[in-house]
Amino acid sequence: MQEGRDHENESPERDSAPSPPSEPTPRAEGGPQEEQTPGASWVPFSMTSPEDPPSAPAQSPGRGSGVEASAEPADAGSQPQWSPPGGGYGPQPGSPPPSRGPAGRALVYVLVAVLAAAVGAGAVFALRGHPGNTPAVSPRDIPKPRTNTSGNGNGNTPGLNVNAVAAKVEPGMVDITSRLKLSGQVFEGTGMVLSSNGLVLTNNHVINGATGTSLHGTLVSNGHRYAAQIVGWDENQDVALIKLVGASGLKTIQVGNSGTVKLGNQVVALGNAGGQGGSPTVTSGKVTALNRTITASDSGSNTSETLHGMIQTNAPIAPGDSGGPLANPAGQVIGMNTAANTQQNLGAGNNQGYSIPINQALRLVRQMAGGHGSGSIHIGQPPFIGIAIASTANNAISSATSPQQQQRQLRKTASSNGGGVNSSGRCLPNELASPVPNSIAPATSGALVGGVFCGTPASTAGMVGGDVIVSVNGHAVTSAGSLHTVIGNYHPGNTVSVTWVETNGKKHTGSLTLAAGPVK
Repeated sequence: MQEGRDHENESPERDSAPSPPSEPTPRAEGGPQEEQTPGASWVPFSMTSPEDPPSAPAQSPGRGSGVEASAEPADAGSQPQWSPPGGGYGPQPGSPPPSRGPAGRALVYVLVAVLAAAVGAGAVFALRGHPGNTPAVSPRDIPKPRTNTSGNGNGNTPGLNVNAVAAKVEPGMVDITSRLKLSGQVFEGTGMVLSSNGLVLTNNHVINGATGTSLHGTLVSNGHRYAAQIVGWDENQDVALIKLVGASGLKTIQVGNSGTVKLGNQVVALGNAGGQGGSPTVTSGKVTALNRTITASDSGSNTSETLHGMIQTNAPIAPGDSGGPLANPAGQVIGMNTAANTQQNLGAGNNQGYSIPINQALRLVRQMAGGHGSGSIHIGQPPFIGIAIASTANNAISSATSPQQQQRQLRKTASSNGGGVNSSGRCLPNELASPVPNSIAPATSGALVGGVFCGTPASTAGMVGGDVIVSVNGHAVTSAGSLHTVIGNYHPGNTVSVTWVETNGKKHTGSLTLAAGPVK
């Protein structure tokens, strides 16, 4: 296999966006790419848009009342699920929709990352323990890379028929929508159907911050919309597997073999550019490098992830294309669209797109389908109680035992994010500000509750900002870190007994049913 040079510490961002297609819409084909220049930024391509305006902190219904003060009611008959800050990508509110061509300054805006930064990285406590109930799936449902390379379409046959390729790939595509309850944001991206019973491959950053009740997939071929469940995700390699609930008899993509891809091979990229669904946007180009290492950055929250083994092409991709297929001339998928060079996007006809090789993605989701979590691979959704806690300067959960020191850490986080909101005696309806309790319980050790989100298990139990948690099911809690360790042994749906000290010095014990939290 021919390979291009590895390039460490290049700075791309990822993809998703809005723009209504009614039929496959070609974008301009890009020319050969120059080497990345210092300081260029990249965007992962999933789109976000605000649903509701920010609102002020809401008053708690009162201690021990048992009344749930909720910013948004839970779905009837289902376990409540909640979403702390997501990590998807998209433009800022009020910005124009990104261009469907390779130019488009809107690509540099990262809305949800800005919201995540407003809360403070690491401030929202999304408990990560054992998974809850996951869909019944099997590794046998995941296709294997094509082994017969004859007629694999990875050549340089003149006269690439882009429409013919799109016609083969489109029936297996899904538009993915994720609504984040606490931020009021909507993520739009793309997915690929791997099995007739509805297993869908996509990027982790497309579903980042999603919960089961907030995630949906719509078949591109007929507009049928399904609720979706999260099977597993890998935040380090930006791969996720979801299941369309109740789906059967679906048409799937044809997978190729990314191991046979060579420099100069012709490719077609498809996706939900614009984020408004309908027929996909279609672009074409050539493979310009292989085995690339890039750093995909979220400029809003100043976080990044390093991705290895990427396929680089000059087929323009845009916000909304994340999770979409990169196909060869035979209509076989050889990669998953993930990132683009935003600096290059500013010049008409110039674009560098980056795709995760399909062999690599299939290997990861096969492990997820088998229920085998390891390293960065997570299965199902983590448990969540709905509180904010202190973090350190390097975004690690605080190990400080003193609630006073944890309060200082919360203040520091708020200061670095432009200010905070007093969370004492109230619940927070959204994640749009860094919570800092003005008054805290007179406990010598424990996990300081920096803030409580309305309608979450902690809020329902009567907990408020400034309380200090000291035990869970009889296990002592001495810091935010130890709380994470203790709760991490439970599953969503488990009921735990939590004891906390209130700001008036009184101890209170209540039962919390752990909700299914968001993926990261």
